[in-house]
Amino acid sequence: MNESAKKIIALDLPEMNPLPEHIAKYFKLCEDKLGMVPNVLKAYAFNETKLNAFTNMYNDLMLGESSISQLEREMIAVVVSSINRCYYCLVAHGNSVRKLSNNPELGEQMAINYRLADLKPNQRAMMDFVVKMTEESYKIEEQDRQVLRDNGYSDHDIWDIASIASFFNMSNRMASAIDMRPNIEYHSLDR
Repeated sequence: MNESAKKIIALDLPEMNPLPEHIAKYFKLCEDKLGMVPNVLKAYAFNETKLNAFTNMYNDLMLGESSISQLEREMIAVVVSSINRCYYCLVAHGNSVRKLSNNPELGEQMAINYRLADLKPNQRAMMDFVVKMTEESYKIEEQDRQVLRDNGYSDHDIWDIASIASFFNMSNRMASAIDMRPNIEYHSLDR
């Protein structure tokens, strides 16, 4: 494995040695459940407050209660990351789309061009909205939200869609800024 494949982040951030007990337990849980500790968590682990803020927001948006399915949330993450060309999130969340959909092709389509995917009309409307949010959020108008409503989404759903897209726009920029790299394991999972 070459040095860039081993790289988590390019910045020389101090590591927490030893990790606080509750973070070590969380990382052990990740290892048990995923077979690895995602590099994004390792990157944030230098600062317990930042790690907690990141994981709390992620867990709320991606695993919390919502009418937006877990697969659709991952699809949002991939589409936003595709526009932002975020290597980390395309690889990690592309894997999640493959796993949740049981369809490796869907993961690739969402990463390259979601318009090629066989999406339901409401999912297509959702992806169109997050694209506009990512590329030109200042141009979003009431008619854009109305398209989502016309496709069965409530105002609460629109909040969730916008929150997920916003989180990944932030996360993509952070990953690019510090050269965060995905765990090598993601590349071969669920294909």
